[in-house]
Amino acid sequence: MNDPDHIASFLLKPVVHACKEFDLIAEGDRVAVAVSGGKDSRALLDLLLRYQRKAPYRYKLVALHVVGTSAGFPDLRAELEPWFQLLGVEYHFAPLELPPEEPLPLDCFRCSWNRRKALFTSAVALSCNKLAFGHHADDAAATTLLNLMFNGRLETMAPRVEFFDGAVTVVRPLIYLPGKELARYGQAAGFLDPPLCPQGLTSRRAQVKALLHQFGRDQKQIRTNLWRAARQAMGF
Repeated sequence: MNDPDHIASFLLKPVVHACKEFDLIAEGDRVAVAVSGGKDSRALLDLLLRYQRKAPYRYKLVALHVVGTSAGFPDLRAELEPWFQLLGVEYHFAPLELPPEEPLPLDCFRCSWNRRKALFTSAVALSCNKLAFGHHADDAAATTLLNLMFNGRLETMAPRVEFFDGAVTVVRPLIYLPGKELARYGQAAGFLDPPLCPQGLTSRRAQVKALLHQFGRDQKQIRTNLWRAARQAMGF
């Protein structure tokens, strides 16, 4: 069935589970949702809006998109703004402010670092105490393998991490959702991914995700095992 509402109701269950298990959202929270423009982040915003209507507590959502035209990234404001308005959600566009000495094009590490800086800065300026990212189960599995292979550490993406003495808490409500289910929902809802970064296709993360994809149906068990082992090692 390709009805987006039906798929959303199915996806909302693991989102609610994660929110309750890790205390990701609470009464009175003002949550900035990082919306890159891709299917994962758009699904995150949509699912959190759906959860907002049924949650036993009240919280506010703010869609936050980093405009990276200064680094040569496509400008998605014309596509995202009508969608934000249709959803009736508060939204803001944060400029990607690069130091004059920053070499272009940005590599993956510098791109991520500068984007996160823009998101954290805007979240604080907008009085948001939570910052939600669209990282999902496949991202967590890939992170675990990357840390094992290249850093010798058994670590993954924590569902909840506090920064700046608790001023902003990063939350990952999609942590239990596999990427293929989000892709299915994105297709049904008409979400289009922005153009891929050429460097992202050959990054270590892309290579690890391709490795996991080769295991086919065994991916689910692999994700579960990696998640369980990393959780035990990290103590959450």
